Amino acid sequence: LFLPSFQDLFGVSMVVPLMNLHIKSLGASHTVAGIIGSLYGVMQLFSSTFVGCWSDIVGRRYSLLACILLSALGYFLLGNSTTVLLFAISRVPVGIFKHTLSISKALLSDLVSGRDRPLVMGRFNAASSVGFILGPVVGGYLAEFKGGFYQTSFICASIFLLNGGLVWMLPWSEENTISRDHYQDKEANSFSAKSNHDHHFKSATSRAVTNSSFFQSPWIQVATVLKKIKGIACSNLWDVFLVRFLMSVAILLYYSNFTLALEERFGVKPLFAGYLMSYSSALGVLAGCLLGPITRLYGHDTYRLLLHSSTFTCTLILLYASAPSIWMVILSSTFLAFSTTIGRTCIIDLELTVGGNEASGTLLGVGQSVTSVGRIIAPLLSGIAQEFSPCGPPSLAVGLALIAIVIMNANKQKYHSHGSVKLKNQ
Repeated sequence: LFLPSFQDLFGVSMVVPLMNLHIKSLGASHTVAGIIGSLYGVMQLFSSTFVGCWSDIVGRRYSLLACILLSALGYFLLGNSTTVLLFAISRVPVGIFKHTLSISKALLSDLVSGRDRPLVMGRFNAASSVGFILGPVVGGYLAEFKGGFYQTSFICASIFLLNGGLVWMLPWSEENTISRDHYQDKEANSFSAKSNHDHHFKSATSRAVTNSSFFQSPWIQVATVLKKIKGIACSNLWDVFLVRFLMSVAILLYYSNFTLALEERFGVKPLFAGYLMSYSSALGVLAGCLLGPITRLYGHDTYRLLLHSSTFTCTLILLYASAPSIWMVILSSTFLAFSTTIGRTCIIDLELTVGGNEASGTLLGVGQSVTSVGRIIAPLLSGIAQEFSPCGPPSLAVGLALIAIVIMNANKQKYHSHGSVKLKNQ
């Protein structure tokens, strides 16, 4: 799963930086280009929860393959987009079904124990980030040739098809799921024999339902999806998702005017800002690889690690907003790469711990929708704050991060209780 995730972001990051140039070459205005980009975000917002929940119902294999193949179709259409209308049509299947990373994370959550989940998720994010670092370089090189955008789109579609083949050939997954269940039951020494029997029975029943659900009527699948989403909406997870929303918007505000603010505040050229962002992305990869030792240092207490990383993120954004020199910006960017990577992994682990693994696809889908809302709202907030000062967006980010920290402190007892149950079961 790490290799497909690397290939996924490698292929996408080859194409995405070139899309605005391509749609403008087709004769679209800035407004039309912005509308098409916003429609993609809106489709992602509404589809991520449904696709994640659908993966809980029909199984990870079928949903992941469907998303990969339909995303490949979208990029194949993009490679044939010679008009603005075809360009817009090509974004529809990608906007609805480009959730391969979320489903892969749900599958990893199914296959590993709760204790190992932050470590595995961190390495998964690191593998994905490497693809994101290398992709724009390759895409920029190909764009120099005649018809480079079309070639890049076809290469991206081919990478998705290759991913589909890799997923199909994976040693799938019931054996792995059973071994995970066996591992968890073996470690849960405090459970009685009757509880272990009930757990095995429920796991086997759940797998049987999942394997047969793919062949059910689409209407039955839709009804089941809506029922599961209602269950999540009525649960006590609102504070976890609110923390994710606030921290996502805070980080997006930090990056929203990064290049422009550096130019206005310190006279730094956009090329240097690009190098600094690539440097931060590379450090994020390193942070993902270090999550294992860090979580062991914290005794696998995800809540405490999330609280400390969020506090550190808030402090670093404040340091950036008040930085008197470019060297202070470089220092804050260095450590911010670590704190944001750790925070992203911890909030996912906390969602799955509080919400339970039985609906991991739904939980990750809802979390992705929450982040999508942040992506829609952050540019508007950034534009308003930037009217007052180049430091307006990061200053607003500090306030939002502080609210998230207050919410985490107010719900400390709930997070600790779930964390103790998690450790007890391991």
